[in-house]
Amino acid sequence: MNAKLLQLISDGEGLTVEFKRCADKITNTVYETVCSFSNRYGGYILLGVEDNGKVSGVVPEAVKQIKKDFADSLNNPQRFAPTLFIALEEAKIEGKVVLWCYVPTDSQVVMFGGRIFDRNADGDMDITRNSSMVAQIHQRKNAEYTERKIFPYAKESDFEFDRLMPLVRRLAVNRQKDHPWEKMSDIEILKSAGLYQSDPEFGKTGYNLAAALLFGRAELIRACTPNYITDAICRRENLDRYDDRLMVTTNLIDAYDELIAFISKHTLDRFFLIGDQSVSVRSWIARELVSNILVHREYTSAYPAKIIIERQRIVMENWCLPRIPGRIDPDMFTPYPKNPLLASFFINIGRADILGSGVRNLYKYTKIYSGGEPELVEGDVFRTTIPLVHQGSSIPTWNA
Repeated sequence: MNAKLLQLISDGEGLTVEFKRCADKITNTVYETVCSFSNRYGGYILLGVEDNGKVSGVVPEAVKQIKKDFADSLNNPQRFAPTLFIALEEAKIEGKVVLWCYVPTDSQVVMFGGRIFDRNADGDMDITRNSSMVAQIHQRKNAEYTERKIFPYAKESDFEFDRLMPLVRRLAVNRQKDHPWEKMSDIEILKSAGLYQSDPEFGKTGYNLAAALLFGRAELIRACTPNYITDAICRRENLDRYDDRLMVTTNLIDAYDELIAFISKHTLDRFFLIGDQSVSVRSWIARELVSNILVHREYTSAYPAKIIIERQRIVMENWCLPRIPGRIDPDMFTPYPKNPLLASFFINIGRADILGSGVRNLYKYTKIYSGGEPELVEGDVFRTTIPLVHQGSSIPTWNA
């Protein structure tokens, strides 16, 4: 990744790149840039770099606190609406510590401290009182992110809040013991997560497609996205058809559990010592595959999402709106969320990681599990291939 950072520093600040000195603490101007990048095209923030590109570095003793302050502020609903999940990463440039992150564009209009910022050239503009510019952001995001489509006639009875909300709170608290969702009402959680919103352009207020996918009853999901299905297939002996099949059409919270169970049923678990802990690597791989196929896909497409378990590999496919077609390099790629609301929700409940880390996890854990590397190819169909057999071995890693 250092080569990418060096190139960014060489090219200088611009519409999608911002340098901040931040030698020993983080400033509010960093959060303003996070807000403006989220509202425009996304971008890279580098801490420890001067405006002119000189690498001044972050004080090593301050790194831990800066990372914590950054994560806490973005996840604080009193500061950011909606809350964001972005982590600062550490790099050594010219022998000095540089903290950096990629801020993806968000499907909602993001506010910091009750204000809306937008990006212009290499600066951040407060456009809170400029109604026409705010409306333009809404229009752009409505056109690009179908998860934000509001269904104003969807009623509370169309959702499974009574059953699923206690689970959501428990999962959120398991991930973070003082998670704010623990004490929020159902509607406060939905608004905080961007699942119940207003559209000032068309004057509509209500539950959106992301809410329907996460909490909707089967009838509502079919009405909102008739083509939604995840087809899980085990093709081990009967190569022309299948040995086992699961067609998932339920809400995404239940779908996650069903798909994890299907992968567990048809692959062997392998425990490895990582650090001083015994870790189920198969569980990590399954988690990344399932969260990706549920979160990062285009739900308006009729193309069915698929998880296919074969003798020597798992193949995952889903329809995609590609930004940079081709094979993904984990060290050089720019993460782009297809459904930021769904991604943020899954991160909140501990079923996904911060954007970009999932790809690196797949490379890390696949190498441990089978000695091979995954292949991730972005196109109209996003395809992920995970080898299941150790290189140079015919040892089966599926369940009998």
